[in-house]
Amino acid sequence: MFFDISIKDVIDVLLVAASLYYFYRLMKESGSLNVFSGILVFILLWVFVSRVLQMKLLGSIFDQLMSVGTLALIVIFQEEIRRFFKNLGSHRHFKAISRYFRKEDTVEDNSAYLPIVMACMSLSQQKVGALIVIERNENLDEIAKTGETVNANISQRLIEAIFFKNAPLHDGAMLIQNGRISAASCILPVSHDQNIPRKLGLRHRSAMGVSETTDAIAIVVSEETGNISVAMNGKFKLGLTAQQLEGILTR
Repeated sequence: MFFDISIKDVIDVLLVAASLYYFYRLMKESGSLNVFSGILVFILLWVFVSRVLQMKLLGSIFDQLMSVGTLALIVIFQEEIRRFFKNLGSHRHFKAISRYFRKEDTVEDNSAYLPIVMACMSLSQQKVGALIVIERNENLDEIAKTGETVNANISQRLIEAIFFKNAPLHDGAMLIQNGRISAASCILPVSHDQNIPRKLGLRHRSAMGVSETTDAIAIVVSEETGNISVAMNGKFKLGLTAQQLEGILTR
């Protein structure tokens, strides 16, 4: 019976392994890795007590804890569960399919990114810190609500004015939606990834946080070094030139 394994069984095991790995990464990014490890230990104890040792009394207690624990986990990890389904629905493959059925002809004007590149280079030379988030497929209206509404055309001078050191909106992130500066001084989720170098400050952690939870592109200009970085899909591209930044935004 042990060798009676079908293709369906192999697929079943692979899907379970992939799911566990995904939740492991999700818990690690959210700083809840210890909770995830504790849940795995509890499940292993439950299986060992109930199925292997077949202890009726202790097994029944574990069974009740498992039934209540499922509801408790939903409450504890509601944000992570919401993020999972949000990322699933906003995945690029689903977006591509929806665009195909809508048959929309979307043509991007790449020249709109040039003022962003020029502003970042100017801020970099002056060592003025900046954080710019560009919306892609996933809607960022919730982030826009945390800041001040701007609703203006993308302009190099406007970007530099907003991030001027004494400007009232220089703290926080600038949000670009649909080819316009929609808001400034926005609050972003901060990444808890322990692999982020300690030399990178709060702006970089915020940029990584928004790139982990959404498909947005976050541009950071370091106030200490003037280096330009981009956070995208939970990864950093550090020390970019103007040509590299323009290439990323164009793609």
